[in-house]
Amino acid sequence: MIRLFAAVAVPDHIGEGLLRRQQGLPGARWRPLESLHVTLRFFGNVSEDRADDLAAELAVVNGGPFDVSLGGVGSLGAGAEIEAVWAGVEEDGALRRLAARCETAARRAGLRADTRAYRPHVTLAYLSGAEPKRVAAWIQGHNLLKSPPFRVSEFALYSTWRTDHGSFYRLERVYPFG
Repeated sequence: MIRLFAAVAVPDHIGEGLLRRQQGLPGARWRPLESLHVTLRFFGNVSEDRADDLAAELAVVNGGPFDVSLGGVGSLGAGAEIEAVWAGVEEDGALRRLAARCETAARRAGLRADTRAYRPHVTLAYLSGAEPKRVAAWIQGHNLLKSPPFRVSEFALYSTWRTDHGSFYRLERVYPFG
């Protein structure tokens, strides 16, 4: 089994601005620059045969380049159960269409439908035991985040691996727009 997701990588020049915000929140496990991405579809644990089918289906996902911007910050979870802090992605029809096409590819590869609403974001940190008041203060201090637009001309398939020091992502395949 291999744990997979499709995503758009955050360019380094945008990610560096996000890294400067990664402070002042005890209990945060900040994500490194190379891990910053906008998930299109999390596939979860997939058998190797099914992963090959998925990779082939993703290869036929079409679309053209488009621009996206980041805007605002927030958290996943509530109260003592806050799991992560994130940077938001400005609403974008092209990004939503790409995510929907990745969902269709997953279904064609035999994976179950993802029933969660798509909410694009960039995870900045996973939290463990963070105080809700500190998280709220961090969000208030960074809620005006706004990035310049960046060009999306490809997406990728990543595997995720858990270690004692957190998870890391490995690029498996890149799918440039034709």
